[in-house]
Amino acid sequence: MGRKIVLGIGNLLLRDDGIGVHLVRALEDRRLPPDVEVIDGGTAGCDLLPLLSGAEKIIIVDALKGGEPPGAVYRLTPQDFQQQADYDVISLHDIGIMDALKMLELMDGYMPAAVIIGVEPGQIEVGLDLTPEVSASLPFILDLVMREIAG
Repeated sequence: MGRKIVLGIGNLLLRDDGIGVHLVRALEDRRLPPDVEVIDGGTAGCDLLPLLSGAEKIIIVDALKGGEPPGAVYRLTPQDFQQQADYDVISLHDIGIMDALKMLELMDGYMPAAVIIGVEPGQIEVGLDLTPEVSASLPFILDLVMREIAG
């Protein structure tokens, strides 16, 4: 079985934008299978590609503006974006997630299975804490990530 990667994306200094990093920190307390690697991607973009290379599955957690109330959780796959021309709404901060996955496909010769877990931010402003709404969604996100790892 191949390597699975959980990639938390976000700027920890901008409140809810840091949800991916908060998720990575919460996973530190979990017992994970040996084939799972957890990466704090911060705001890095293309620099992450070598770390993702060779993965069988990538689970990306990031803030995502989808129009729902703060704390709403979205589960998307790259196929969900094939019909949308505007897939750059979700980003790895300097490149779109879909662009990064396409670059990875060019590097590796295949597209790894990928799941994007997005969380609707309440506030993206200077601050270290998540808003109460986004913080309240963290246990659900952890459970979702653990199910993705198992599946």
